[in-house]
Amino acid sequence: MTLVPKHADDSCLINQTVPAGVSGSPSEHLDEKSQLPNLSLNHNPNENPNATRDEENRNVHAHAVENAAAAPSSSSSSEAGDDEGGDGDGDLDFPEGGLQAWLVVASSFCCMISVYGIINCTAVFESYFSTHQLAGYDSSTIGWIFSVYLFIVFFFGIQVGPVFDRYGPRWLVAVGSLLVVASQLLLGLCNTYYQILLTYSVLGGLGGALLNVPAYGVIAHFFKARRGFATGVAATAGSIGGVVFPIYLQAVIPKLGFAWSTRIIGFILLFLSAVANLLVRSRLPPSRHKMSVLPDWTLFKDLKFSFCCAGIWFMEWGIFTPLSYIVSYAAAHGQDPTDAYTLLALLNAGSFLGRFLPGFLADRWGRFNVITLTNALCVVTILAFWLPAGDSRALLVAFAVLFGFASGSNLGLYPVCVGQLCGARDYGRFFSTAMMVGSFGTLTSLPIAGALLEIGSTPEQGWLALILFAALSYAIASSCFLGARVLAVSWRVKEVY
Repeated sequence: MTLVPKHADDSCLINQTVPAGVSGSPSEHLDEKSQLPNLSLNHNPNENPNATRDEENRNVHAHAVENAAAAPSSSSSSEAGDDEGGDGDGDLDFPEGGLQAWLVVASSFCCMISVYGIINCTAVFESYFSTHQLAGYDSSTIGWIFSVYLFIVFFFGIQVGPVFDRYGPRWLVAVGSLLVVASQLLLGLCNTYYQILLTYSVLGGLGGALLNVPAYGVIAHFFKARRGFATGVAATAGSIGGVVFPIYLQAVIPKLGFAWSTRIIGFILLFLSAVANLLVRSRLPPSRHKMSVLPDWTLFKDLKFSFCCAGIWFMEWGIFTPLSYIVSYAAAHGQDPTDAYTLLALLNAGSFLGRFLPGFLADRWGRFNVITLTNALCVVTILAFWLPAGDSRALLVAFAVLFGFASGSNLGLYPVCVGQLCGARDYGRFFSTAMMVGSFGTLTSLPIAGALLEIGSTPEQGWLALILFAALSYAIASSCFLGARVLAVSWRVKEVY
């Protein structure tokens, strides 16, 4: 027989047999009707019609109940996969461009000048403090000022990241902007060690921590395939600040003095902060993970993430040693003070292309591939140009430009590498945990370098130890990033990762 809805009970067969509380679409009903057993041309005319209908009803009822029971399980499995499996972005669309997305990149640019523009002036402040307010202190003690600043910027990201994931960037950027501006406005009033430590390191560091995570995080909300390029564009802010601020301080301090020179930097940061607060915004819904101010130690179960964090630690050891001591090295080897400040500007000018170009290439060649190569290039430039430089201005200039290019990608690419290991809605949690690890690298880097500078019977032995420390740190960092890549895609050379 053929099932034709001639009677009311025939036409309502499916609806009558679906249990209460279980809904289904018309397509599902048709699918269930198509699966009714033995309602075909092979019907036995001697078979009792009522018995046949009862059997049909029982079969359809069982089929509907099985589908209803399977649906919640399937939904739960899907949600679990979104939280735990892959990068968690499978159900998300990213603009990858457009006016709003690039305005957000502009806001990140302004935030990064306030953080990395100041970080890239570390050598200027270190040189000035060591010859003026803190002339009676040794290099290792002065180094703690900058290490504590960097430590606070990166370590307190562990509290900032979950807040960003849950509530967005608005209040974080507003409060962080006020703190970094206040730090520069007050720095000129400081004359003692503890005053500089509290104003520059603590106040400025807390402001930098509140700006740093949102500056990277909002880009992850708008870009995925082009995230390396977009982050590289924003990260050029550190290079621009590192070129402009040293040249500005070199020209203005003799005329206006240190106090007004830093106050003017504060007013510049105030303007940039206003722009950042107007343009910054998030796009994705809040993370479903429970907010906590403690590190998420479960993330380290993923060895790729653990290797990536170790690479960040040693990379911090490597990068901040040349950035902090290149001016003092040049001055100690007979360079004119004006030329010594110019070296820092050249280093940051080289890092402009180093931030932009590797980020562009990373989206095509793989983020971990590129950061492994650029860290290895840092080792080569340190050993080939800085180690034998001595009083050769040509070698120092070559080192400043080439190391600037090689190291420019360091602070711009590692956030993108971390983002490759997680979903965009959980980026703050992963990034802040990675920064927490890196913060201990920044905390110890300059005191170790300063202590190495004091060893040996001659100054040259101290500089040799410091330079080798930077090179070895980069070599270990490159190995760690390579290890993360190998865990992900094995030794396949042509694999984009």
